[in-house]
Amino acid sequence: MLSSEMKKWKALALLSGGLDSTLAVKLLLDQGIDVEALNFVSPFCLCGKGGCGAPGVAERFSIPLKVVSLGEDYLRVVRKPKHGYGKNMNPCIDCRIFMLKKAKKYARQTGAAFIFTGEVLDERPMSQHLKALNMIEEEAGLKNRILRPLSAKLLPETSIEKRGLVDRHKLLDIHGRSRKRQIELAKTFSITDYPCPAGGCLLTYKEFADKVRDLFKYKKRVTMKDIALLKLGRHLRFEKNKIVVGRNESENRTLLKMKSPSDYYFEVPNCGSPITILQGTKTKEAIEKAAVLTAYYSDQKSSQVLVRFGKNKLNKTINVSRPNAEDVDKLRIT
Repeated sequence: MLSSEMKKWKALALLSGGLDSTLAVKLLLDQGIDVEALNFVSPFCLCGKGGCGAPGVAERFSIPLKVVSLGEDYLRVVRKPKHGYGKNMNPCIDCRIFMLKKAKKYARQTGAAFIFTGEVLDERPMSQHLKALNMIEEEAGLKNRILRPLSAKLLPETSIEKRGLVDRHKLLDIHGRSRKRQIELAKTFSITDYPCPAGGCLLTYKEFADKVRDLFKYKKRVTMKDIALLKLGRHLRFEKNKIVVGRNESENRTLLKMKSPSDYYFEVPNCGSPITILQGTKTKEAIEKAAVLTAYYSDQKSSQVLVRFGKNKLNKTINVSRPNAEDVDKLRIT
């Protein structure tokens, strides 16, 4: 049971930093609720920065914020979701259950009487229709104990409302994918600088999802570093070897920092060249293929290209022929 023994009700907000959760916080603050926010930082967040807009929202409303980075236990959920994936590799239902279970524990620790979210009925096809919302609540151990202020009037009355912790009449009846009402409400509250919409997840994008699928296929234990590497460079597969080719100077520097001690790296000397990382067993064929790809993406346009490579320094060389585009395309992870 979540604690409810307090003079002023305290609630825990799942704050993504998007407009919906921002509005949900505002609605409950206006009811005199003492709000604390919990923000989960996913390695697949599209905004590319920790917390998305949640710190700004917390500062605007002067509420405490706890930021939690999702780690390798979360990656296991992504790898084998009980409820499957959406269009690509997005395990939306399992992801929500995972976060709510953690939120439930944190609510107990902080003395929050209930948890609320910015979810809108039918806004997302996989995880926000009524059947999914009910299933998520039940599997998270929070059946009838999650308040969704933006759609509460369209949903069954929660125990939170029945106990009088909030005034149901002051909650809303928003539904569907249109954000028109939310935008109008934001203007009413003078909220003009709201951040990116919640739900910006790389797993919903086919190109990135293909990289994740390939990673899970060839690697038993996936780390956060592996996921971070997926966001860099061009990814190609030669048998059991992963080859990553930098796209610019910034990526080249980052790839060198992120390479594992056992990885080889490659470069074409005396010209604009990518840094290429070779992962896996360093067979003669794999080394040659990584060198060929380095040559292809370099500024060296001659038919024969000298490529330097090595583990800790570029102390070896190999001469390769520039491949054609069709041969390179066959190696792309798609």
